[in-house]
Parts: sequence; structure tokens; C-alpha cells
Amino acid sequence: MLVLTRKTDEKIKIGNDITISVVEIHGDQVKIGVEAPKDVKVFREEIYVAIKNENKLAASSANVDALRNLFTSKQ
Repeated sequence: MLVLTRKTDEKIKIGNDITISVVEIHGDQVKIGVEAPKDVKVFREEIYVAIKNENKLAASSANVDALRNLFTSKQ
């Protein structure tokens, strides 16, 4: 892990297309801004983990027979 020290209004570049900006520092809370192309999905980690878990749950509870019938009926 790379650890960097930044002050308000300072930035970090990731590749050519992503910029992380320190917007505000207030006590133990830091507000950051993320500039990235629209095709790059940016999530808070807890949201990313929740999405990942929901996707796993949906995939594990899928009715395999219904999916099989869906694909065989189209052929």
C-alpha cells in the first residue's frame, strides 16, 4: 500500500484518467473528490462489499432449471 500525505486542495493522480483531490479536512474526517471517466465505477468500500455480497446471493439462489429452460427454448 502506498501512503501519501496531502493537504487540502492537493491532488493524487492515478494513471492518466483518475484524480483524487483532498477537498476538506475537519478533525478526523477527510472529504475527497474523485475525478474519473464515466466508465470507471467508483464506490465507497462498504457499498462495494454490499453490492458484491448481493450479487453472490442472487447467483447462488438462481433457479438453474428455469435458466436452462430459458436458454433451450430460444434455440
